[in-house]
Amino acid sequence: MALFIAKRLGAAVLLVIGTVLVAFALTAILPGDAATARLGERAAADPELVAAMRERLGLDRPLYEQFFLYLGGLFRGDLGESTQTARPVLTDLQLFGPASAELALAATLIAVVVGGGLGIVAALRANGHLDNVLRAVSLGGVSVPIFWFALIATAIFSTQLGWFPSSGRLDAGAIPPPRVTGFYTIDSLLAGNLPLFVEAVDHLILPAIVLSAPMVGLLMRFTRASVLDVLGQEYIRAAEAKGLSSNQVVFGHVLRGALVPVITVVGTAFASLLAGTVLVEQIFAWPGIGSYAYRAASTLDLAAIVGVTIFVALIYIFVNLVTDILYGVIDPRIRRA
Repeated sequence: MALFIAKRLGAAVLLVIGTVLVAFALTAILPGDAATARLGERAAADPELVAAMRERLGLDRPLYEQFFLYLGGLFRGDLGESTQTARPVLTDLQLFGPASAELALAATLIAVVVGGGLGIVAALRANGHLDNVLRAVSLGGVSVPIFWFALIATAIFSTQLGWFPSSGRLDAGAIPPPRVTGFYTIDSLLAGNLPLFVEAVDHLILPAIVLSAPMVGLLMRFTRASVLDVLGQEYIRAAEAKGLSSNQVVFGHVLRGALVPVITVVGTAFASLLAGTVLVEQIFAWPGIGSYAYRAASTLDLAAIVGVTIFVALIYIFVNLVTDILYGVIDPRIRRA
């Protein structure tokens, strides 16, 4: 197992290096000039100011020198300074990252419970009326555009029914809990502020449901297919022939065999949710990485763009690493691969 983990860690390190190189190279071919974007329209008309800003940002140096300077900064934990916030990019990521992570984790939890549970039910009732209904629902979840679903959900559950707030992480004027994790739900509990916890959960539910909709449909279909595949294996028929109850067969044998491919979907989907929250965060005014990345792209904030790219890539790499290790724990055969 130690050798298996060491191989996966080595591959993860190579992926990180490759990601940094690609992310930096992509910024070099982006249209526009970061110096003029930082100065603004009036100041950008002065060639001397532009030249001074390019020198300050290191844009007057050859590209390979810029890359090594940036790489040296990464080793020191320096991702550069954002032009839109005038703060270090690392500080911005620490500020906005927990909001997106809280939203993505809540959406993943909803998708696993709802999508995974309904997928198992559909597989155990394969080709029946309930299975057909659930398959249609899953297809709708995957097919419906998330921005349309967000707008409809806001109009119905916030505007008309008033069940959930339509924007923000807390009510207007509410004071956030003392920062420990950056998750308002957890930090409010740590502070012993139960009303604030209820308020944070109330604001979290609707955007999390909207964000989880495609993942619920995907996970439902994938879980159904995985469980059906395991149900057709010989060792399942042998377990049934031994006289084991249906619950013992499902929870003791079927789910363990079906878990490995489902973990792949859950891990990848979580990383995708964390990286793809732009539309949901914009609609619900959720101050997370998605909104920060959108503003960075709009203002040609290269330091923030590269920082967000590397941050998201690290999330993907970390999730894939954890997924691979879980593979080895669940199925010992994979360790020898």
